[in-house]
Amino acid sequence: MKSVLSILMLLIFNLASAQNKQHTNNDQLKSLNWVVIGTVKFELTDKNELLPIYGESITRFNNKMFDLQGYLIPIKNSPKQRKFLLATLPINQCYFCGQNGVPIMIMIEMESAITFTEKPIRVKGILKLTNDNATYQPPVSIINAKLII
Repeated sequence: MKSVLSILMLLIFNLASAQNKQHTNNDQLKSLNWVVIGTVKFELTDKNELLPIYGESITRFNNKMFDLQGYLIPIKNSPKQRKFLLATLPINQCYFCGQNGVPIMIMIEMESAITFTEKPIRVKGILKLTNDNATYQPPVSIINAKLII
């Protein structure tokens, strides 16, 4: 799990803007909240740590309710998902599946498990920002999330 998260976190942010391939415009989800998430930058230290740099646009939401619509990207093989990534693009268009570059993604921790779907979902929970090495821990997450229908 740590190695998967390490790879994901190295690629998740900032690579989305450096993609060479085009996504299907109809599938890409856009919102002001995704713009806020996309403001996170990273610094690679001399110790080879990837540390997040947060600006005011995202820090004002830290530890507050935040809702986001996106596509569920599972990190475990299970029909029910409690902890997963949420992305701006569906899984069939992500880099890890061999198509179209890396979408912006964040970690979601649901209050209770939900059934996997390929359709967009909307969640609402507490936005959490960490200052830990992003190689091992997602820097941005939504915890205690609930599915909004």
